[in-house]
Amino acid sequence: MEAAVFILSLVDCCALIFLSVYFIITLSDLECDYINARACCSKLNKWVIPEMVAQCLSTMLMLVSMHWFILLLNLPVAAWNIYRYLKVPMGNMGVFDPTEIHNRGLLKSHMKEAMIKLGYHLLCFFIYLYSMILALIND
Repeated sequence: MEAAVFILSLVDCCALIFLSVYFIITLSDLECDYINARACCSKLNKWVIPEMVAQCLSTMLMLVSMHWFILLLNLPVAAWNIYRYLKVPMGNMGVFDPTEIHNRGLLKSHMKEAMIKLGYHLLCFFIYLYSMILALIND
């Protein structure tokens, strides 16, 4: 059971790593003017909810399997994703809004957030991999 939890978490984490890389590439394309703001934001906004669901799935798996340290590691990121989604102002296209992405350095902050999430997911990947190997050895 424990190995299955970590295998599923590992697959989930791989998907989140690829999603973070996709966010970084798309935002850097916008920064270099390869795509316009509307196309960038529509591409990114359709992946906000799947990212939130994947992060919450990983958090729930750790809650159900009673791995408290990893739960505490996942909880702030899941809460941040939910908070960011719920605090979208009325009338905006989504978390990434084409009319505001170039204002007040939002592009830089979105890029920094994507880089931090990539580092976080890479750290979680190695923690899950170690835990999965340990669970397989103990079984």
